[in-house]
Amino acid sequence: MAVKIRLKRMGSKKNPFYRVVVADSRVARDGRSIEELGYYNPLTKEKLFKINNERALYWLKNGAQPTITVDKLFKVNGVYETKTVDTVVEESAE
Repeated sequence: MAVKIRLKRMGSKKNPFYRVVVADSRVARDGRSIEELGYYNPLTKEKLFKINNERALYWLKNGAQPTITVDKLFKVNGVYETKTVDTVVEESAE
């Protein structure tokens, strides 16, 4: 199953609002999704983009491919630069 991170169009006619979702690539654009990661509103003065960085990085690490538009949004908003909190095991020098 190929998993993609893509935009799901919401809102009314000529008033788009998008949700950033993780979905199977074979499902329709506005069809069933595995998980919702955030949202994007291009019509506000400052384009509003809000996402759960931890879950986005989780899906990217597990092989989900972002679409071109989502990839640009991630780069502009610094999702790739976010570091997840990993447990670090320190070895004692004896």
